[in-house]
Amino acid sequence: MIDDTLAELGKDVAKAHEGLRRELTKIRTGRAHPSILESVRVEIYGSSMPISQCASVNVPEARLLTVKPWDKSQLKAIEKAIVTSPLGLNPQSDGEILRIPMPPLSEERRRDLTKLVKKHGEDTKVAIRKARHDAKDLLTSLKNDGDISEDELDRAQKKVEDVIQKANAEVDTIVARKDKDLLEV
Repeated sequence: MIDDTLAELGKDVAKAHEGLRRELTKIRTGRAHPSILESVRVEIYGSSMPISQCASVNVPEARLLTVKPWDKSQLKAIEKAIVTSPLGLNPQSDGEILRIPMPPLSEERRRDLTKLVKKHGEDTKVAIRKARHDAKDLLTSLKNDGDISEDELDRAQKKVEDVIQKANAEVDTIVARKDKDLLEV
């Protein structure tokens, strides 16, 4: 029962870390990355869909994205969606493919993005603390039901604290890595 509780805590922590990584990939550094365009929706064939469902997105250089639509007649619609998105990107079309140069970030924008990264890190730590609270409540209820002894409860709570400490250290590492990417000129 204690092992089940610790396994569940591990799953919750892994989900929190994965959510943080997913959120941080949406934050644009000066480098090109295909996930930057994930939030852009294109109006094609009467419906709205992500760019990844109507074109291939590649990174031929560190500061350049290319978007090649599967149906060349949809090039203008994709270009319009990128231009009107809040990403601040200006694609260049040659009739078959869109080239999207990644503009360098200003110092002020970099500082704003690092604050956003830290906020996502804190939100993740809150989720981890909630998972810790749930695990401790479950362990306490096991003790109250007579399924585990006081000593087993203490050992299990120490294991929970170790897991949480490692999880928070991992969050700090992920956030520091993203900050370094953002502040790199």
